[in-house]
Amino acid sequence: MPSRHNLFPMFLKLAGRNVLVVGAGAVGETKIRTLLPTGAHIRVVSLAATEAVQAWSQSGELILHTRAFVPSDLNETFLVIVATSSRDLNQLAFDEARRLGVLCNVVDVPEQCDFFYPSVVQRGDLQIAVSTAGQSPSLAQRIRQQLERQFGPGYADWIEQLGETRRQVLASDLPAERKKELLQSLASQDALEAALKAESRKQHSAIADQAAAGTSK
Repeated sequence: MPSRHNLFPMFLKLAGRNVLVVGAGAVGETKIRTLLPTGAHIRVVSLAATEAVQAWSQSGELILHTRAFVPSDLNETFLVIVATSSRDLNQLAFDEARRLGVLCNVVDVPEQCDFFYPSVVQRGDLQIAVSTAGQSPSLAQRIRQQLERQFGPGYADWIEQLGETRRQVLASDLPAERKKELLQSLASQDALEAALKAESRKQHSAIADQAAAGTSK
C-alpha cells in the first residue's frame, strides 16, 4: 500500500535530466510518450521495443538499449520508470533505485512508487493534475474528464495573454499596490468570460470564412 503520509504535489522540470525507462512494451511506450516533450535525456532498456519506441530511437529522441536491465543502468540517473511484467525485475530495479537515491515508479505497483503519474488536463501552460496515489486511476481519469469540460481549449490562449500582460504590468512604473490590483483583476471571472467569448467569436468567424471559401469554389 502507498505510504500513509501525505504526498507532496509538484510540477517537476526534467529538461537536461537523465531519465531511465525499463521496459518498452505498450505500457512503457505510453510512459515514454509523456516524457518526450520534457527535454529529459531519455534512456530505455528493454529486451524488445514497440515500433514507436524504435522510431523515437532512430530519430534521436531517446537512446534504446535492447538488452536486459542491469543495476548499473541506474548510475547517474535522476528518475526511473519501470514498466515490466516481471515482479523480480521490478523489485530489483526498485531496491537499487532506493539504494542510490533515484526516484522510482514501478507501473501499477503503488508500494514501489516514490511518485505517481497524475491524470492531467493540459490547456497550453495551464496544467491541472489529479492523483489518487495509485488507489484508483479510473477515478482520477473520470475527474480529469469533468475538468476538461469545465476548462475548455480557450483557456490556452487566455493563459498566454495573461502571461504577456503580467510581464508588462510588472515591468511598468506603477506602484506595487496598483500592480497587485491589476493582476488580480486580470485573473477575475469577468476577465475570463470576456476572453473566452472573444475566442469563441474568433473560432466561429474562422469557420464561417472556411465555409464561405468552400462555397465560392
